[in-house]
Amino acid sequence: MFGYIMINKGEMKFREFDVYHSYYCGICRDLKRKYGAAGQFSLSYDMTFLAMLLTGLYEPETTAGSCRCNVHPLEKHRTSNNIFTEYAADMNALFACYKCQDDWKDERKLHKLVYGRILEGRTKRLRESYGKKVRKISRLMREFAEAEQAGEDSPLDRLAGLFGSVMAEIVAVREDEWAESLRRFGFFLGKFIYLMDAYEDVETDLKKGTPNPLKKRYGSPDFEEECRTILMMMMSECCSAFEMLPILENVEILRNVLYSGVWCRYERIHEKRCQRRQKEQ
Repeated sequence: MFGYIMINKGEMKFREFDVYHSYYCGICRDLKRKYGAAGQFSLSYDMTFLAMLLTGLYEPETTAGSCRCNVHPLEKHRTSNNIFTEYAADMNALFACYKCQDDWKDERKLHKLVYGRILEGRTKRLRESYGKKVRKISRLMREFAEAEQAGEDSPLDRLAGLFGSVMAEIVAVREDEWAESLRRFGFFLGKFIYLMDAYEDVETDLKKGTPNPLKKRYGSPDFEEECRTILMMMMSECCSAFEMLPILENVEILRNVLYSGVWCRYERIHEKRCQRRQKEQ
């Protein structure tokens, strides 16, 4: 369900991209250190945004470094590591575990079952490290899975709201004066992610018979406009909450993601779908 919270590279300065990529590589290093190669395989750009958001808000001590990796063995890459790249790595691994469980239930892909079991074993200690937070996320994910399996009986807003609540808990790293604002931000970001995922997968889910709350709306002539309007409403609320946070460090990178990057994949999906429909006519 992740893969939507990314940069628009074409509108980013070279220096900004280097900084952004240093956090991505930093999370990758934390994943390898804590979860091995299996953890690295789960790496996503979504959690890079989370690490930079929390770094910008709390301004922790950040260690700059460089490393080579298996993907780019001949070239050194800058890395940025702090308590929030480690937190993002933990949440990345935890959520990848949930995603594998969900994929196994929906599609019965054996490799997802095996990979999920590996991650499950390596993320058990997170229940000790984050206790209450992980228990709440686990409860919300169970409710989400049950609601999703109910199919057409589950309203779109309930499913999006449950996933929004999951993201709210992930984003609100501390119970402090910023927790409420971060939860609001995470809630609408999560709803946007869920709705984008449903929008992208609706045709596939119709063919496979897998749950998707947009199935009934898909045949409507207003489907595309309705989806775009809902997505814009969610991201508008998300951006409004973001602008209330006192973030100065790398704020232009974060705005690149929220105001431009999140729409890149939407535009690709929308354009591809429109082209396919024109060919069918």
